[in-house]
Amino acid sequence: MELFIMIFLVSFIVAFWTIFKLIPKLRQAGIIGKDVNKPGTPEVPEMGGLGIVAGFGGGMLLAVAYESFFDQVVSLDLVELLAALATVLIIAYIGILDDLFDMNQGLKALSPIFAALPLVSINVGMTVMQIPRLGPINFGIFYPLILLPLGVTGAANAVNMLAGFNGLEVGMGIAAIGSLAVIAYTINETTSLVLLLAMLGALLAALCYNRYPARILIGDVGTLSIGGVIAAAVILGNFETAGVIVIIPYFLDFLIKAANRFPSKGWWGDYKDGKLYCPNSKPVSLCQWIMKFSGGISERYLVSTLIGIEAVFGLIAIYMFARF
Repeated sequence: MELFIMIFLVSFIVAFWTIFKLIPKLRQAGIIGKDVNKPGTPEVPEMGGLGIVAGFGGGMLLAVAYESFFDQVVSLDLVELLAALATVLIIAYIGILDDLFDMNQGLKALSPIFAALPLVSINVGMTVMQIPRLGPINFGIFYPLILLPLGVTGAANAVNMLAGFNGLEVGMGIAAIGSLAVIAYTINETTSLVLLLAMLGALLAALCYNRYPARILIGDVGTLSIGGVIAAAVILGNFETAGVIVIIPYFLDFLIKAANRFPSKGWWGDYKDGKLYCPNSKPVSLCQWIMKFSGGISERYLVSTLIGIEAVFGLIAIYMFARF
């Protein structure tokens, strides 16, 4: 238990300090994004996800050091830990490239497949998956070669799409990863728990800066990394179905945007008197549907609503898969 607490604290401290240092540096370097849901679209430093990745990496390296020098503390699989770390770092690199050079959307969507290679190479996970109402299904060789890369790619892209509002990506990430951490703890999947706690600490630190009104935006490097950790953790712990459940709100947003051909503009709200209104006759995202149904909603309450929705699905996953 002490190790898990230390991983969480180290991740929080490293991320908090890194983001604090990044804010002026990013602004000075001109790495900024427009906060389109505010009057006047103020410019805010972007790529704060670098701090999240730094915090996550710090927590992971602490776990590796403990396993290397004090291997009787907890039972961790070093090969799996390092493969998962490599996967998340590759995804983070893809996010950095997109934040700096605005990658082609198709290329960015498919790139996380290559990030899954470290996990594929060690043949991680079990080919038999428990599917509710269907029971166990053995996917055989299709699991590591097809389902695993698709899982990493799908989770990374889904989290990356449902974004653009202060505190949304980080807050929903906390709800999703926190619920998966509860499951991992109760089923004694310590390697997955390490991943989740390392990211959870980093996200809570990031929330201090990214919550409304945001002092920094996390960028694609942050959103893709969150999805990568979710995928890697559930694959290592063999509770993929729980991961699918917590991704449902993201998938719903994906379906809405797919039906509208993935708009790159006009996905935000129309700001009037402190509230955001759907600017289109037909909403093009889950966020705009909430704006439309509510008849106008503040950014703070919009984000709280979506975090609440994610928390509900997290609780469903806990109810179905946790073993108390």
